[in-house]
Amino acid sequence: MRTRRQRAHLTASDSRSGAWPRAIGRTVLATILVGAGISHLTFARKDFRAQVPRWFPVDEDATVLGSGVVEIALGSALLLARKRRGAVGKAVAVFFAAVFPGNLAQWADQRDAFGLDTDAKRGLRLLGQPVLVLWALWSTRDSVPGWRSR
Repeated sequence: MRTRRQRAHLTASDSRSGAWPRAIGRTVLATILVGAGISHLTFARKDFRAQVPRWFPVDEDATVLGSGVVEIALGSALLLARKRRGAVGKAVAVFFAAVFPGNLAQWADQRDAFGLDTDAKRGLRLLGQPVLVLWALWSTRDSVPGWRSR
């Protein structure tokens, strides 16, 4: 059992090491993933179909539903899997990288969805995908070499 002094030291060291900003970032990212996953399964299914590459060998709707379930699972894991945080961060980063061809296909095929109705808007969205990968890795910190706690 920790003394009050030890708990105060842990809280102060967590703050100095950036644990609170990462926790907030992880919570926001988890919320985005769960929300996107729910939208895959419900009101935004049609828009998400526009992101499935035409060459992808699985039915568009099945792909959208499956990726929605994965997003909900990953978002939930970001919040709940405390001892596996690094592994979850890597999985989320891999997921964001895996769906990038869909975003690229939407741009290349000029498919409108989510208000992305110009090449410029679709191209700008492509720039956001690496940010999501880095966000997943940063918010789980231990999954990035050199970002480990001291």
